[in-house]
Amino acid sequence: MEDLAQCYFWLGLEPGASLEEVNQAYKDLAFVWHPDRLPPENLRLREKAQEKLKQINHARDRLRSQSKSPIGVWTPSTSRKPPTSSPKARSTQRETKAEPSGIDWRGASLKERDFSRRNLSGANLAEADLSDTFMHNTNLQDAILTRANLFRANLFQADLRRANLAEANLIGADLSGADLRGADLRGAKWGTATRRLVKLTGANLAGAIAPDGTIYPD
Repeated sequence: MEDLAQCYFWLGLEPGASLEEVNQAYKDLAFVWHPDRLPPENLRLREKAQEKLKQINHARDRLRSQSKSPIGVWTPSTSRKPPTSSPKARSTQRETKAEPSGIDWRGASLKERDFSRRNLSGANLAEADLSDTFMHNTNLQDAILTRANLFRANLFQADLRRANLAEANLIGADLSGADLRGADLRGAKWGTATRRLVKLTGANLAGAIAPDGTIYPD
């Protein structure tokens, strides 16, 4: 019980807060404490941010484990397993983060969902609303994201190799540390002629096609 109370405290919540409140508090704090948002020369502050992220990750996962289903994760009913009376089996199901590859969510409204560390490789997310989604370390290899709305999406260290992002809205998105090798960004919206409004610090763009059609060198 003490551990649970501490977890609520770390997320700035009162004990007994709803799962929706837990999820939102986590997303807000992860955004604030993202190390890449801090000055690179301030190593002390960046180390503090990394420790804070570990803390809130533990808090969210601990509070998630009290729920019968993961917070903020939308899965088709066909992918759900029958309920089981085994506590061990329930715990295993909660910790599984992979989604079926090649899933079809064309045009789906997924705003503010949490898909961090999920496997969405080959998923069809064309024209889907993914604004304000949290996709930290998400596997989006070969995913179809044409004309998807990724406004302010957090794609920190996401795997977007060979992903089709043509005409996607990337304004305000955080792609820091993302792997974009071979990705197609033709026509994507990520700023103005004079100012880029997407974060690409540390992103790997080798062989990717830029919004203007030029190809980044390998």
